[in-house]
Amino acid sequence: MKIALINENSQAAKNEIICSSLRKVVEPMGHEVFNYGMFTAEDEAQLTYVQIGILAAVLLNSKAADYVITGCGTGEGAMLACNSFPGVICGHVEDALDAYTFAQINDGNAIALPFAKGFGWGGELNLEYIFEKLYVEEGGKGYPKDRVVPEQRNKRILDEVKTVTYRKLTDILRELDQELVKGALSGAKFREYFFANCQDEEIAVVVKEILA
Repeated sequence: MKIALINENSQAAKNEIICSSLRKVVEPMGHEVFNYGMFTAEDEAQLTYVQIGILAAVLLNSKAADYVITGCGTGEGAMLACNSFPGVICGHVEDALDAYTFAQINDGNAIALPFAKGFGWGGELNLEYIFEKLYVEEGGKGYPKDRVVPEQRNKRILDEVKTVTYRKLTDILRELDQELVKGALSGAKFREYFFANCQDEEIAVVVKEILA
């Protein structure tokens, strides 16, 4: 699995801690981490939580990433921004129980963490516990086990609803403020990681147009 880490500007200083905790847990499982930054609070490309949603949608819909780990101060803004786009199901996760139940019941492809709220002594340990439970087993198996059938049915219904209620991502990218989108795709590692892993030529073409 290709896992993308995205930090917004208010919590960019924690990028190294978050990335280290993520890699410590998931790389032994065979997953690969792509750190899209922000790497420091002084990065030239300053990502807002709205731009996190744009970047997450581009990565997930193009299959340049299979999962997105992101967040902001409270995690709420990043979650709302991610869920504004097609192809993204983002959960708000504060602890290991949230991570496990979101993975098993909702089977999403992104989580938003509160990197300022309650992130003090032991913050990196909480991240490790979250990542362990998020990827401890294949997602979508249901919890508790007697609820598996209705939960999986509801997830399929949600997926069907989203195909109707959301528009094509390439149309959205072209119609949004182009400077906003360009800013979301201007991170130091974006071009290197995205074009090496993108599996959707139509999205790649639009991204090249925007970055030109």
